[in-house]
Amino acid sequence: MSALAALWRRSFDRISIYLPILMMALLALGTYWMLKNTPLPTLVQSGRVPQHEPDYFLRRFAVKTFDGSGRLKSEVAGSELRHYPDSDTVEIDQVHIRSFDEHGRLTTATANRALSNGDGSEVQLLGSAQVVREGVTEASGERLPSLEFRGDFLDAFLNDERVKSHLPVVLTRGPDRFSADSLLYDNLARSALLQGRVKGVIAARK
Repeated sequence: MSALAALWRRSFDRISIYLPILMMALLALGTYWMLKNTPLPTLVQSGRVPQHEPDYFLRRFAVKTFDGSGRLKSEVAGSELRHYPDSDTVEIDQVHIRSFDEHGRLTTATANRALSNGDGSEVQLLGSAQVVREGVTEASGERLPSLEFRGDFLDAFLNDERVKSHLPVVLTRGPDRFSADSLLYDNLARSALLQGRVKGVIAARK
């Protein structure tokens, strides 16, 4: 297992900039944009106890962002979005996110439900959460394989650039596959901690 861990650590040095934290950030930015640009209803009367009920919602929506040349940068879509004023949180059902970097490389994220706090510093993907970065060929000719995170729960802390899960996760990098009972990924430290029943399969290199 030590050789496996060493190989995985070296791999993270190469792929960390493409990891799902980028997609989590886009989700937060998208929901923040909708909060700032959607008209809010009249404030409730003073003294009324806030209830955990949405003050507005969007259905079958899609928010797209473009760069200065008109190229699509990202898209956040879902079947329904709800804002809860008592907790200042946003929920999105059947969320689907696409993001293109400056080289046109695609990363996607999907989940049954997404939850973001008011300032967008924490985003949770819940239920069949999946984040996929497509494989790419760099200008040098080196091939970076596809990378996929899959689980029922992924929790991203954007300010600290951390992703964690207390539930089982599966990481797939090209033909290699790893599974664990929990995950703590630190983008700043470029490290991944897999705990519990950790299993890994590394395909033979040609």
